[in-house]
Amino acid sequence: MVEDQADNRQIIRDMLAGTDYEITEVENGAAFGGRVDIQTQTGEERMLARTTWIMSAIASLLLATGTFPSYAESTSQITKVITLGTRGGPLPTKDRAQSSNLLVVNDTLYLIDAGDGATRRIVQAGYDFRKVGKIFITHAHSDHTAGLATLLVSQWEYQRAEPTDIYGSGVEALLKGALDYLTPNAEIRWAEGKRRAMADTFHAHDVKPGLVYQDANVKVTAVENTHFHFEPGTPPYGKYKSYSYRFETPGRVVLFTGDTGPTDAVTELAKGADLYLTEVTSPEDVVEAYKKNGTWQAKTGAEQEEFLRHMHEEHCTPEDVGKMAAKADVKAIVMTHLGPSVNPNDDYQRFIDAAKKYYSGPITLAKDLMQF
Repeated sequence: MVEDQADNRQIIRDMLAGTDYEITEVENGAAFGGRVDIQTQTGEERMLARTTWIMSAIASLLLATGTFPSYAESTSQITKVITLGTRGGPLPTKDRAQSSNLLVVNDTLYLIDAGDGATRRIVQAGYDFRKVGKIFITHAHSDHTAGLATLLVSQWEYQRAEPTDIYGSGVEALLKGALDYLTPNAEIRWAEGKRRAMADTFHAHDVKPGLVYQDANVKVTAVENTHFHFEPGTPPYGKYKSYSYRFETPGRVVLFTGDTGPTDAVTELAKGADLYLTEVTSPEDVVEAYKKNGTWQAKTGAEQEEFLRHMHEEHCTPEDVGKMAAKADVKAIVMTHLGPSVNPNDDYQRFIDAAKKYYSGPITLAKDLMQF
């Protein structure tokens, strides 16, 4: 096969040099041919005919020898998604890290949420945590942000050269809190020769719905979703938003719902997406798990009532996921942000079964470190 490919490359070189070939068969019986009659054509026609024939010949040779990547293969090489952490909620569990996803486009790293364990998972996925230059936070809940300080201080300790930018709602307050928390360590490390101010290394950007960020690899658009409903006069009112993000990359569109209830805004943002990474929740499962560990009993009646409202209105059930994905005509669903279960070996297959009542495309239940 190596010799065949070398011969094919020589043929291609000869073609590009202007030599005419009449090739009728290549490996595995793939055939093409037909000498171009250049004697009866004008100069411009001869050039067009020769160029067309040469390009067809090159493509046929490469396809026949298996050296020409398919569109799907080239797309997956350009854009990858790694589900770093797939656990939803603040309860630590042994098998899943908290919510975090890594988008890799042309070898550039973009982090979507940074729950507990994000930095370790980046390393386990085979990537350099120092190369994460853009971080997008869907909302400021702890299961989406608890790992942020660890990532930032790790980048600072190991001398990331460029500033790291953080986008979202409430991220300026998050960064200030993280830097305050890390100040004792930074002051101690100063005596060890680390003199770069952490405030010069990390930049936070509180953003509004619309175009959030754009570079040569990605265009990021945000909409406000329905995960937050704050009463006037309460501490978070008017301060924090919850966002869903659409990433448009070369060849793929990826939608990250973050946490949300059913909403037309997210459905519209997801229109035609190649990959729909969505939270999914069973309120009943979460309540049963909380009863088992005593959390439910520790709540007052009013707290229980408010929690149930939150779970039903501000999260998506499997049925909600199926309906939204079908309406948005997405090509594939990845279910993540899986809540706690009383079954330690829960495979969550029932989530797929419920969603498939409304959506006929492929559905995957994410595990940590899966790649799409």
